[in-house]
Amino acid sequence: MNSNPTVSYKDALRKIEHFCAYQERCHQEVEAKLYGYNLSSHEIAEAIGHLLANNYLNEERFACLFAISKFHQKNWGRKRISLELKQRKISSYLINKGLKEIPDQEYCNAFEQTTLRFWELLNEKNSLKKRKKFCDYFLRKGWESDWVYEKAMALEKKG
Repeated sequence: MNSNPTVSYKDALRKIEHFCAYQERCHQEVEAKLYGYNLSSHEIAEAIGHLLANNYLNEERFACLFAISKFHQKNWGRKRISLELKQRKISSYLINKGLKEIPDQEYCNAFEQTTLRFWELLNEKNSLKKRKKFCDYFLRKGWESDWVYEKAMALEKKG
């Protein structure tokens, strides 16, 4: 038995409007929240239709804002952003549109600055371990592997 209390459709709609107005959401998040209110599938579909019609829910807007904010706030690379959007069931078209929100020059500059700063912060004497920590960190953040390995080699040679 579900432990969530049943919420009337009207109350659920008011709550979900607030949920979407507070922060951009994807369909998957909204649907999960609506299921938590113990609404029927028909009511959920109706609520999502209402949210779309009234511009509370817009996956294009979500993808674009998600991409630019994760790049700026968490310093994620395009691969990580793309993967996270795929996990939220965002279409490839919208993922690409979102990634285009990140200017190429800004992306390259961010990579340069963060890699230099991180390399300096690594307190590892063993050069192999230092390079591995560096590469693991930036690959986890979703930066392009060829960039990461090239940069690690260049920084290691520099000393």
